[in-house]
Amino acid sequence: YDEKCVFCRIARREEPGTALLPCEDEDLVCFRDIKPGAPHHYLVVPVKHMGNCKTLKTEHIPLVKRMMEVGKAVLQKNNFSDLNDVRMGFHWPPFCSIAHLHLHVLAPASQLGFLSRIYYRVNSYWFIT
Repeated sequence: YDEKCVFCRIARREEPGTALLPCEDEDLVCFRDIKPGAPHHYLVVPVKHMGNCKTLKTEHIPLVKRMMEVGKAVLQKNNFSDLNDVRMGFHWPPFCSIAHLHLHVLAPASQLGFLSRIYYRVNSYWFIT
């Protein structure tokens, strides 16, 4: 836990302005992005503080898969069912504003605006899907 990390505080329910969405995994939390790039834009975050996506190792593959499953489940709970029109990924440092691992879940990807198509561009230098 890093008390200076806003995502750690959100995960511990210490940020009353951020509502957590129902999540079936006790090691993860999910909430809406404060600057949505799509009609559905959620962040899936480990409760335990982890560095950005550059710190991921082979042993973290199950965690990333669970993060993706939580993202899909949250979309479905929010009446979005076309899982072929979803973009998920991580911003690559130094292009991530918060140094706590977080998966962006955006849908429908086909409705990303001009800037969002750049900011969340598939496998670019700054966004890894």
